[in-house]
Amino acid sequence: MARPSLLDAEAIAAHMGDVPLWTQNGATIEREIPTSNFAAAIGLVNAVAILAEQADHHPDILVYGWNKVRITLSTHDQGGLTILDFRLAKAIDALSINTLA
Repeated sequence: MARPSLLDAEAIAAHMGDVPLWTQNGATIEREIPTSNFAAAIGLVNAVAILAEQADHHPDILVYGWNKVRITLSTHDQGGLTILDFRLAKAIDALSINTLA
């Protein structure tokens, strides 16, 4: 199966409107999610891991400050943002963050 191609700046801007909790940082998009405690942060990581496996698209995930999670998306083999990143961002946003946090 062919991997999707990089999105141009116009397409990225359009997709950013669909994921308002995310910010663009160069060739990535990022979201930081505070949770109520360390266990909730790890629960969030596990929930994102399941989505990532289903999508066959894997984010960089950082747990820091005992209760915060930073998720960074980029299509590594393409060197930037593709539709895969925005699909996974939407799936992450659809998680019931309040029950995980």
